[in-house]
Amino acid sequence: MCGIVGYIGQKSAAAILVEGLRRLEYRGYDSAGVAVLNGHGIQLRRSPGKLTNLEELLKKQPVEGTVGVGHTRWATHGRPSEENAHPHTCCKDNIVVVHNGIIENYVELKKALTEKGHVFKSQTDTEVLAHLIEEAYQSDLLAAVRQALTQVQGSYAIGVLAAKDHSHFIAARKDSPLVLGIGDNEMFLASDVPALLPHTRKVIFMEDGDIAEISQGQIKITDLQGKSIDRKPQIIIWDSVMAEKAGYKHFMLKEIFEQIVTVRDTFRSRISLEEGRVLLDDLLPLELVKKIPKICLVGCGTSYHAALVSRFWFEELAGISCDVEIASEYRYRRFTKEPGTLIVAITQSGETADTLAAMKESKAKGFPTLALCNAVGSTATREAAYMLMTHCGPEIGVASTKAFTGQLTALFLLALYIGQSKGAISREKMRPLLQALSHLPLAISATLDQAPQVEKVAKKLFRYKDFLYLGRHLNYPIALEGALKLKEISYIHAEGYPAGEMKHGPIALIDENLPVVAIATASYVRDKMLSNIQEIKARGGVVIAVVNEEDKEIPKQADYFLSVPTVTETLAPIINIIPLQLLAYHIAVLRGCDVDQPRNLAKSVTVE
Repeated sequence: MCGIVGYIGQKSAAAILVEGLRRLEYRGYDSAGVAVLNGHGIQLRRSPGKLTNLEELLKKQPVEGTVGVGHTRWATHGRPSEENAHPHTCCKDNIVVVHNGIIENYVELKKALTEKGHVFKSQTDTEVLAHLIEEAYQSDLLAAVRQALTQVQGSYAIGVLAAKDHSHFIAARKDSPLVLGIGDNEMFLASDVPALLPHTRKVIFMEDGDIAEISQGQIKITDLQGKSIDRKPQIIIWDSVMAEKAGYKHFMLKEIFEQIVTVRDTFRSRISLEEGRVLLDDLLPLELVKKIPKICLVGCGTSYHAALVSRFWFEELAGISCDVEIASEYRYRRFTKEPGTLIVAITQSGETADTLAAMKESKAKGFPTLALCNAVGSTATREAAYMLMTHCGPEIGVASTKAFTGQLTALFLLALYIGQSKGAISREKMRPLLQALSHLPLAISATLDQAPQVEKVAKKLFRYKDFLYLGRHLNYPIALEGALKLKEISYIHAEGYPAGEMKHGPIALIDENLPVVAIATASYVRDKMLSNIQEIKARGGVVIAVVNEEDKEIPKQADYFLSVPTVTETLAPIINIIPLQLLAYHIAVLRGCDVDQPRNLAKSVTVE
């Protein structure tokens, strides 16, 4: 959550900062601000609300200078307001700080600083950092930041300016991401890669405990004790065009249509149709896989739903017991997993705080860990012993779409690889599954061809206030994910439920005011779904059925239907979610909602 941008060079800092913050809007925010050094002091501009408010303020009150930091804030301590917006300053406005994360002991620190005469201007935890640095600062900003951070408990990614030190600024991180960008006689700072792409692809990912002194010509990285650290730059292959809308009205719609490519890119170099094999030996050693007694999948939100789908694959294809855990709950439970259990952390951003905490605890207890992730160089990929990438490219829309199907594809590969390694699945059985996987992009394309029909259905439904989503077996998690998408972007209450549990409560809700989305594609539980649909109709419910194109029976029972091509039952979830993504999208658009940046949500949940 929140976004950080920093710049030092020869260009106007304000323009670069605002542009960078614009590219981080997908992270979610409720206020924004910039601070720029002009050689005489710090110029501060902040505004609640969207970046357009800050831009209007800068037009009226421009700032000059070639060194600065910017921030988009998502409120954790203190309501969204100008005084709580970042950057924050010290008493004399000589020190300015932007911060992502949470200072857990800020109450004690604030009390101690107040007793020393410091006057606070906000309700945030971040402001204590500015005062701590002011307390320690004499003439060496780096030393002052280092001393201040030794008193801090919690997580942080910070950028720090001092009015008298216009030749450099400081950055530091602990449990919250920061990336340094290396340009031509200019340097950049950001909390995520997209902010840097218009300027450079040469980056350094900061690690926990790193403190960077950033000047126009160089970057020096040390630890909290002052020991020099050598971090090698990496080259990012994404370009800024990948983060543009490419003619689509919203990023979310663009990313829904990109699933043809992202699913293909996730599997295409990892399978051999001729040999009937999955090629993951270089990512997860065969010797380790043979010894794995069990697998545990950990994730939050959409990633958790991907884990629920893949549990069936691990158990039915790989013949291995599989637990699925919500990371935000799992991290607080007593750890009782069988020794040798493979812990798979599923996270699009690689920065989800609860998932990282669960993974780090597992790693500390000696369990093998694998990060299934979309972000190269993210904390998850660096912390885990092994990693499996989804190759989806930047996902800008807050509501995850292509990352979900990318995760499902990667998890399917992992399940097949473990089954193959343990001898649980023969090559004769493997080949048709790999063939089906290789044909999946064509099936996705055919599903997306039905987008106009989905929009027509959305026009009939967008005024309803409550929805129920039902699915069985592999499609129960798809019901959960479909309901989540509708909640996230349209603000309509929606609930996903296992269809077999309908009689245990939800059936009491069914009447003419409750649309029910029933996922009823070909499967061995399809007839049971038909019975559920008939029960709903008998009680006056409105049924929207997801069915296969050749199904002639269920569309007659339903009020509306969304058709998808028939694929093997095992892979049907990857297809079935797509019309539900489109349905949520079109309903949200018809309701006038901010599809790409839903209220109160952030792309990367990097704090608890």
